[in-house]
Amino acid sequence: MQALGVPGIAIAVVEVGALAWSRCFGVTHAERGTPVDDGTLWEAASLSKPVFAYAVLQLVDRGQLGLDVPLVEYARPDYLGESPWIERITVRDVLRHTTGLPNWRKDPANEKLVPAVAPGTRIDYSGEAIVWLQLAVEAVTGESLDQTMHRLLFDPAGMRDSSYGWDAAMAARSVHGHRAPDDAQPGKPPQGLREAWDAAQPIAERWGKPLSAWRYADAERAMPLARAHAKPGVVNWPSDILANAAASLRCTVQDYARFMALMVHAQPAAWELRPETRKAMLTPQIALPGRWTEKGLGWNIESTQYGPVLYHSGSNAGVFKTFALGDAARQRALVVMTNAANGNLLYRRVVRAATGLDLLAFDV
Repeated sequence: MQALGVPGIAIAVVEVGALAWSRCFGVTHAERGTPVDDGTLWEAASLSKPVFAYAVLQLVDRGQLGLDVPLVEYARPDYLGESPWIERITVRDVLRHTTGLPNWRKDPANEKLVPAVAPGTRIDYSGEAIVWLQLAVEAVTGESLDQTMHRLLFDPAGMRDSSYGWDAAMAARSVHGHRAPDDAQPGKPPQGLREAWDAAQPIAERWGKPLSAWRYADAERAMPLARAHAKPGVVNWPSDILANAAASLRCTVQDYARFMALMVHAQPAAWELRPETRKAMLTPQIALPGRWTEKGLGWNIESTQYGPVLYHSGSNAGVFKTFALGDAARQRALVVMTNAANGNLLYRRVVRAATGLDLLAFDV
């Protein structure tokens, strides 16, 4: 941690399909020196996506969504552009990242969202696609993202310290991000979501409607007010101040390990995914030549000397780095969360030391 300039790290281990061990080390903020502990909230970053994918597949199991139904049948946001491929993008395409959509538009306030290629023809990792699917989930449930996640997953799984939203209590418990020691950029590092949330929180308080209860229409209505409170470039489109299925999950490391236990344990409860649905999550969904890693539904899959493993990484604002790894056959998993730009270098060392695996994913 000292060598790589990582002030804080949290690690949790799942064995035999259950949380078996966790430890937190360091501080939430290098200057303030507040120690991390079991109640510290970490930015999951893109580890948000598999958690959201699980809830989406719960809705599929309940018949509220169809894996191969075009997304436009559930939601057609007005920021979509003109393309014949738009009509062909399905829920499955979103979860396996074959929509052809970009990760994020460079200028979402003025740029329409369109796919670069036909869906199902190549892998294009896309946060935009996840947000569109989030709007579809809003449409079929009539709830905000956080309300749906609590009802379907967080509450039954005992994930009491998990939210895609934000409030003052969460802000006080959340880590701050840190640059690498050799980064000579002036000023404090950008904090990403925290800065956008801080612009939106006064509006939520004025309205008497917490950010966790906001839907896309609320964020659209709040945009002019939030921009007036935010630094230039922080709030560009409604999703910047909306709980974001692609990136805004905040939780303890133990809570994320509880989610990983759902992915790898052998005896699911009645509220969990059907066994065949969970198997589909962890099964390669598209065969493309020359790929060394596969896409399941919400997860990456890599073959190792121990068999296939599921994994996902996360990076928010370049200063929050996270990683989750699971082995369903052995009912084992590992979660690492950090609050620094070099956190990825540190979590790779943790994974190698703990599992003996040197993943090809680490070389990308």
